[in-house]
Amino acid sequence: MSWKEQIPQTPLADRIRPKSLNHFEGQKQLIGEGKPLRVMIENDSLSSFILWGPPGSGKTTIAKIIAENTSSDFYQINAVSSGVKEIRAIIEKGRENLDYHRKTVLFIDEIHRFNKGQQDALLSSVEKGEIILIGATTENPSFEIIPALRSRARVYILEPLSKVNLENIINDALTRDELFSKLNIAEIDKDFLIFISGGDARIVLNILEAVVLSEEEVSEIKITKQKIEDVIQRKNIIYDKSGEEHYNLISAFIKSIRGSDPDAALYWMARMLEGGEDPLFIARRMVILASEDIGNASPNALLIAESTFSAVDKIGMPEARIILAQCVTYLASSPKSNSSYTAISKALSDVKNKSLYPVPLHLRNAPTELMDEIGYGKDYKYPHEHDKNFVVEDYLPDEMRNIQYYFPSDNGFEKTIKERLKDLWKSKKKY
Repeated sequence: MSWKEQIPQTPLADRIRPKSLNHFEGQKQLIGEGKPLRVMIENDSLSSFILWGPPGSGKTTIAKIIAENTSSDFYQINAVSSGVKEIRAIIEKGRENLDYHRKTVLFIDEIHRFNKGQQDALLSSVEKGEIILIGATTENPSFEIIPALRSRARVYILEPLSKVNLENIINDALTRDELFSKLNIAEIDKDFLIFISGGDARIVLNILEAVVLSEEEVSEIKITKQKIEDVIQRKNIIYDKSGEEHYNLISAFIKSIRGSDPDAALYWMARMLEGGEDPLFIARRMVILASEDIGNASPNALLIAESTFSAVDKIGMPEARIILAQCVTYLASSPKSNSSYTAISKALSDVKNKSLYPVPLHLRNAPTELMDEIGYGKDYKYPHEHDKNFVVEDYLPDEMRNIQYYFPSDNGFEKTIKERLKDLWKSKKKY
């Protein structure tokens, strides 16, 4: 029998999964001495909760430790492959256990994959204590878990594992696993292995195992950076285009441009592009930002952003990254003003919340003889017939004569606009 045939079918990550909290790496804020999860497990006083954290941070491991260390019937399902029928069978078992004062724990991995109806099916049983629900999710429960279920379960946040945590997990695998402890491993580039995994402990161990399985002779195995690169060509980028990280990164990107930091904006955009984000989504957001956050302080910003959207649509990746980078650096470096944005917001608020006054007669067109007779357009002053193509006129209803929505800033070209308007409207003390 070859050495490879001796390797168990169970993946390395499962073979060395800790069975007690004392061997668990990370999450000291939850399982350290006196912390809520540790107290709950050690006192066997479980209540429903949801574990929210990035992939490979220990959510499933915590659930399995609970299964090993509490006196409960433990059921595990995955929301991707399970449905209401399976849940109802477990709930029925929970009702029976309740009669004998025995607890029933239901662990649902990827609970965010359940739709509203499937989550609704859990409510009554969680409320009555027929099951103790443990949910695991990589997505923000505020978005993915219905409010009624969230109110019945505490949410515990798991932090990404640190470099030290991941180093300890690697060392554990190289010493504790029955097969790996026999290997003659002379060197390992741990820093690179941790980097390439994106901080996911499961991926760290899967890569480690894949490198070993790629070798022909067990006695000659040396785990090196080159061999790691041979089995995986790309860093694991944690990015879900429909999940919370999508919104986190685009938020950081927009705020970096608004804050005039081109370097930060480029970094967050690179994160999105490397994670597979649609470049047109990024370009579309920059078109909006060019008007909302830059506006008349740099009127060319909107033209460049719109041209970027058009060019990215025509060119596509990977070359589109160059066009996006030009636009990002221009927008981030431009003077900023949100005066136009705040102006329309104020105007819309008045339209929605205040009386709607009729259009003054002198501003109305008179396409018919009757309209002309009743005064439509009478006494209208045509600006182009006056000096500087301007004449002082009232363009708002009498009831709104002193209203001002647009307050130009002193930034960029908008300062010139402000000075011109102030000069034109000085008799009305506007601007």
